[in-house]
Amino acid sequence: MNVEEIRKDFPVLEREVNGRRLAYLDNGATSQKPLQVIGAIRDYYLMHNANVHRGIHKLSEEATVMYEEARKKVANFINAEEEEVVFVRNATEALNLLMYSYGMNNVGEGDRVTISIMEHHSNIVPWQYLAKRKKAALDYIDINGAGYLKEEDLSKMSGAKITSLVHASNVLGTINPVEDYAKIAQENGGIFIVDGSQSIPHMEVDVKKMGCDFFVFTGHKMLGPTGMGVLYGKKELLEKMEPFLLGGDMILEVKRQESRWNELPHKFEAGTPNIAGAVGMGAAVDYLQKVGMENIREHELGLLCRAIELLKDDVKILGPLEPEKRTGLVSFSVEGVHPHDTATILDEYGIAIRSGHHCAQPLHERLGLESSSRASFYLYNTEEEVERLADGVRKVKEAFA
Repeated sequence: MNVEEIRKDFPVLEREVNGRRLAYLDNGATSQKPLQVIGAIRDYYLMHNANVHRGIHKLSEEATVMYEEARKKVANFINAEEEEVVFVRNATEALNLLMYSYGMNNVGEGDRVTISIMEHHSNIVPWQYLAKRKKAALDYIDINGAGYLKEEDLSKMSGAKITSLVHASNVLGTINPVEDYAKIAQENGGIFIVDGSQSIPHMEVDVKKMGCDFFVFTGHKMLGPTGMGVLYGKKELLEKMEPFLLGGDMILEVKRQESRWNELPHKFEAGTPNIAGAVGMGAAVDYLQKVGMENIREHELGLLCRAIELLKDDVKILGPLEPEKRTGLVSFSVEGVHPHDTATILDEYGIAIRSGHHCAQPLHERLGLESSSRASFYLYNTEEEVERLADGVRKVKEAFA
């Protein structure tokens, strides 16, 4: 994998921030977009812009083909059937769709929903809402001191109507063995949802092998445009679910008093979709597959190992210290320094990281922290940038010595 060649596809990486070359280490929040993705979106708007599924003129036919071709690419990327891939705005919308369309119709008073303490707010708040509305119980699986889910808490999945877990933590980096967890969650008739927003940009994902019932992710963290996400669901479950949004294109027939829903996946895609976003998402998938997900994973592991080696004596690193059991991000705290100050000083040196609670307040509370700093790596980052990060952290410590 030639990182220097890859970097040429991302002009923003040539920018200078405060007189220094940008080191973009905030990929956990959103990734940069290559010229190929930007070009695909531009080409759609310049040469093919029309609505999909509704017209018989040439441009509409072309737009429809491009939109559905993107769905085919995504389905192939995660080893799903095309009708099992629903386009949404982001993982948050996908989880809300599941809460309303599945949860509201299948969870009742006294039932249980299980999540973990390491979840992103998007995988907490909808289930809180569901539990309150349905007078159900919301159970949490705790973590141990190393940053893994506690073995003794895994039984909370058994018998729960819904279990929804993150594949990879956006704070700890922990990669959960969701293939094993799926079996526990489903053994008594429950369904298993996986939030893959932090895993799918960085490693191979096979939803069939994983065995999950639903898998959600967002496009903007995997080189794609913002406002574009995916809900994968098993066909038999999606067919039984009620639609989330109502209106055009999700119907087969509308009468004065009733309507008939469209076939999958269109039943869940009401109104004019984000056509350009889907085209961009398809281009992002093409780019990632060309580079090779196994190559990306290997590259990020190298950066992660180097980061842990350089930072471990200067900061408190959150999550597992075994690189092979985590994704390419490092969340950390500098003793006596607020994370916002850490990020501000690093920005002075052209280093972009994230600071705050990372939409994971319950996890930070569990860790005894209000917030943390996070550096997250991707395929275009270099070892030199990791070294700059370590040098910057030492300057932070010096500033507050």
